[in-house]
Amino acid sequence: MSLDSQDSPSPSFNRDWFFPSPSFIHQSPPKPPKPHRRFSTASKHSPDSNLSNPPSFRSSSSFSSTTTSKYGRLRRRMEFPRTPDKYSRQHQNDFVLDRKLAVSNEKKQSTEKLSSGSLGHRVRVRWNLAITVAIVITALTSLVHKNFTLHNQVIVLQDQILKLNVRLRACNMLSNLDIFDSVTQEHDDIGYGSDNGLKNLALIVSLTLLSIPVLAFKYIDFVSKSRSSDSALEEVLLNKQLAYRLDVFLSVHPYAKPLALLVATLLVICLGGLALFGVTDDSLADCLWLSWTFVADSGNHANSEGIGPRLVSVSISFGGMLIFAMMLGLVSDAISEKFDSLRKGRSEVVEQNHTLILGWSDKLGSLLNQLAIANESLGGGIVVVMAERDKEEMEMDIAKMEFDFKGTSVICRSGSPLILADLKKVSVSKARAIVVLAEDGNADQSDARALRTVLSLTGVKEGLKGHIVVELSDLDNEVLVKLVGGDLVETVVAHDVIGRLMIQCARQPGLAQIWEDILGFENCEFYIKRWPQLHGMQFEDILISFPDAIPCGIKVASCGGKIILNPEDSYVLQEDDEILVIAEDDDSYAPAALPTVWRGSLPKDFIVRKSAERILFCGWRRDMEDMIMVLDAFLAPGSELWMFNDVPENEREKKLIDGGLDFSRLENIQLVNREGNAVIRRQLESLPLHSFDSILILADESVEDSAIQADSRSLATLLLIRDIQSKRLPMVNQVRRGSFSQGSWIGEMQQASDKSVIISEILDPRTKNLLCTSKISDYVLSNELVSMALAMVAEDQQINDVLEELFAEEGNELQIRQADLYLSEGEELSFYEVLLRARQRREIVIGYRAANAERAVINPPAKTERRRWSLKDAFVVIAEKE
Repeated sequence: MSLDSQDSPSPSFNRDWFFPSPSFIHQSPPKPPKPHRRFSTASKHSPDSNLSNPPSFRSSSSFSSTTTSKYGRLRRRMEFPRTPDKYSRQHQNDFVLDRKLAVSNEKKQSTEKLSSGSLGHRVRVRWNLAITVAIVITALTSLVHKNFTLHNQVIVLQDQILKLNVRLRACNMLSNLDIFDSVTQEHDDIGYGSDNGLKNLALIVSLTLLSIPVLAFKYIDFVSKSRSSDSALEEVLLNKQLAYRLDVFLSVHPYAKPLALLVATLLVICLGGLALFGVTDDSLADCLWLSWTFVADSGNHANSEGIGPRLVSVSISFGGMLIFAMMLGLVSDAISEKFDSLRKGRSEVVEQNHTLILGWSDKLGSLLNQLAIANESLGGGIVVVMAERDKEEMEMDIAKMEFDFKGTSVICRSGSPLILADLKKVSVSKARAIVVLAEDGNADQSDARALRTVLSLTGVKEGLKGHIVVELSDLDNEVLVKLVGGDLVETVVAHDVIGRLMIQCARQPGLAQIWEDILGFENCEFYIKRWPQLHGMQFEDILISFPDAIPCGIKVASCGGKIILNPEDSYVLQEDDEILVIAEDDDSYAPAALPTVWRGSLPKDFIVRKSAERILFCGWRRDMEDMIMVLDAFLAPGSELWMFNDVPENEREKKLIDGGLDFSRLENIQLVNREGNAVIRRQLESLPLHSFDSILILADESVEDSAIQADSRSLATLLLIRDIQSKRLPMVNQVRRGSFSQGSWIGEMQQASDKSVIISEILDPRTKNLLCTSKISDYVLSNELVSMALAMVAEDQQINDVLEELFAEEGNELQIRQADLYLSEGEELSFYEVLLRARQRREIVIGYRAANAERAVINPPAKTERRRWSLKDAFVVIAEKE
């Protein structure tokens, strides 16, 4: 169909001016370009040929060059879709073949008709007619289908031509705007050219920036190789220098890694944005945002079209995956480091008014137990433990301790008390008390470390809010530690405390249990408090002013806060003085109205006379010279001290002299040396064990570094001595023992304990509980008493002065007195009346032990109620040393 056959005339025009509708463009399938054919009237005029080959328009001579430039902006090259002629030719060939087939069939039929005869004539005619009808129907069907197809194509082409004519008329109406269109076109061309230049520049810049690191690394590698080839120069390679500088930068600056990650992210976004700007038509801002989306989500590049955008988007996505992998690594490392810090106890303790314990030893369990009991009235407290151990191990060991913490929280931290940073980590400046535990092992090394710890504590810039309680192993080092720490330091010499307690308990059986009650927080302990309502009263009246406590001394303000135990009855309490009492808790007592108490008089002026004693020391301690001097001050003249150990006799005197013992100053005791092993029965049997008033089994110096080994040795010695004593008893006593304990060996040893007192020094509290259950030893002194003393001094610094006086050779001490010193048999008296009678002897009664009781009662209740006393009862008093 030609353009001239249309009803509405239209000028001939170039095919570049033809504007098809969007629908037409969509309907035409994309095909490879074909050579154009000029549509003319010289073509075939058959419908098949004309419609199967739609015309393609070319430039017409009727349009001038002016018209072409005028509507240059609207030119587009367009071709009408052509219907392929393959279908019509195939149909013609099929038709020709059908006709030939029909002719051949007719010829065959005529030949058969002539040869077959008249009988088959009808059959042949019918078959020929059927075949002819079928052929005709097939041909008609094909023609009808072609007709409808061509008709539809004609309709489509007419619609497209109509639309093109409308557009041509609209173009003719815009002839007045030709100049404006040309100028705009020129500006657009210039802008497009400039945009292309910017995009090319952006692409070049991005590629250049990407190649700079590669070139830099190549250059560094080249320089490093050139330097390494020169053997005369001993300079460090450039790559190693740069790696070292980078390592230092990342190590010194804590935020270097996140900063480097941020810079890398920004570089990838900027370079990717520039590259996208060079290969796409979007603006620079849109390209930067698109680059960020590729970095944040690598799946966003799937929508990119074109080779260039796809390559750039894939590169950006790959860089984004690397950046997020590094970010995940940094975040994972930071979280792991934080949890590792929490697990290992490296985090800071944000507490105040807490108790800080520095170090780890076997005394820690007893110390924590006493602190928990002390803080029970306050609803619990905070105890922080810092030691050079793993936090998890410390927490596991504390969890295994078999006692109730009573609301007290124990916080463990790993660190060294010699490092100020670790001390600040546990808020050392805000702690109300700091306890420095002695290490297990060598005494001199332990005290040296304690001294360095005190130096570290005094070097805290913020200062210390609380006081320092230092446990020492050797009494000789106490002066040096106090010199360094000054008034802030209170020392508790573990060896000295145990040694003095052993001596006191050997002289007065049962005194160890009283010390345990006073030192521990489970029963009654020392408290100091100021009571303004008692100012102006004499100490004699103050003694009976507290129904739930027993006054023991006065802290005199006029003497610089010195504590005077057992003062004169006539002492008048001053305004700023404080009263030292024995009470159950610091809030469990208060003064009341003075009761009416009958003083009475002592039954007789009884003077306790000292008698000579024989004491045996089994084992050798480091402070043996100090124990000898204390024992010489307590014992009566003519007493004997037997020392049985495996130290050669010629070395003992040298060790004692080196320790500071002056044999010429010993007035009351005579030293008897015996050499032997305390765990060998044959050597123990050579001693007159039945003749000793007291036997002290000491933790030997050779094994004191191991608590288990020292306790095993002490336990073996105790069992051997008790067995030897039981075998040497008379036959009558053996029969009585058999009826008493049904012949058991423990019963025999218990019977032997009635003849002499054995005090055992046990370091491990578990071994102590075993011996206390069997009751084969009078009492066992262990590190638990040292822990009690440390806890008491940690709670109140002033109590250390009281303990030092009670343990010293001079001044006041705890003693056990018989009841016949204060009353008669069957006499009914109240505790206050006994207390006032004891004041006639300048003694303070703090408790009593009934004849049939195993433990003494300290600070008894109902002090005004009368009861019947027996001469077999005993009273616990604070009295001056005789």
